[in-house]
Amino acid sequence: MFSSTRSRRTAALAAVGAASLLLAACGSGGGSGGGDKVAVTLITKNSSNPFFVTMQKGAKAAGQKIGVKVTTAAGKEDGDEQGQISAIEDSIARGDKGILITPNGPGVNPAIKKARDQGLYVIALDTPPDPPNTVDITFATDNFKAGELVGQWTKAQLKGKKATIAMLDLFNDKIVSVDYDRDQGFLTGMGIDTKNKKKNGDEAKTGKYDGGDYEIVCNEPTQGAEDGGRTAMENCLTKNQNINVVYTINEPAAVGAHGALGSAKDVLVVSVDGGCDGVNQVKKGVIGATSQQYPTKMAELGVEAIKKIADGGAKPKNTSGLDFYDTGVQLVTDKPAAGVTSIDTTKGAQLCWG
Repeated sequence: MFSSTRSRRTAALAAVGAASLLLAACGSGGGSGGGDKVAVTLITKNSSNPFFVTMQKGAKAAGQKIGVKVTTAAGKEDGDEQGQISAIEDSIARGDKGILITPNGPGVNPAIKKARDQGLYVIALDTPPDPPNTVDITFATDNFKAGELVGQWTKAQLKGKKATIAMLDLFNDKIVSVDYDRDQGFLTGMGIDTKNKKKNGDEAKTGKYDGGDYEIVCNEPTQGAEDGGRTAMENCLTKNQNINVVYTINEPAAVGAHGALGSAKDVLVVSVDGGCDGVNQVKKGVIGATSQQYPTKMAELGVEAIKKIADGGAKPKNTSGLDFYDTGVQLVTDKPAAGVTSIDTTKGAQLCWG
């Protein structure tokens, strides 16, 4: 009788111990990043561009606010696909609930598919992949509209004068949607016919814009960097010293281009980003107008969406008529143009990258 009772007690204690171990294992599951906290990785194109630094800060702040563990990673430079692939693999291994990514190019697409196949919810920020359904959804600026706004502004400033144009793009060795959307949007805003809206540089090099004649002198890559913008502008000037319009993929490239232009006057430099430093460059007259986007908002929405999905909530939906969720864009300039909605640098400084 005593021996039987002791055996039953031993078995009961063993069962309780096993249950405790099971509960402990469940509580520390990799998918939660520790405890019940949802874990998300933000993978940016690089960690040096102020745009992506702002995005990282916004994601971490949003995570702290709503109880999400945010890990940040990045490529070594704009275009570094392998660095992003490694970061995706790390996120899968950690058991994250989701990934936020500004893709560096189509080479990242298979790794994104692998993450989704493993059950991670993947949101692109700023740069929609090609094709868009590579990710679950994209939170981004309407980059075509951003380019179109600075194109419309440029057209109005020229007042019918010949436009001798330098196009300072992002890459010439890979195709990225943010690159062709802004480039082709700018030309469309100018009233220049484009052929394939997903290809830079295939439009006629001379012709008519809405108001006068145009000549496209060059399409040069900048890698989205200041030194790249300077080199690209120098290359363009060797082809034609009479350039009076410079489109740039972003503000670091615009600052570099301005440096290469030196004492040249009456050159309209336009860009996209609307960061605090970029707005200041508009105020100083280095950049004539820039389209302001909102990376903090992109990051906050991304973190919140993955938390909501992890908690059993609804998935986000695209903006009506678009294949992404539009986070907004505004033209910033101190030289407003008739018919083109804009804000001045005072307002732009208040909103920069919010």
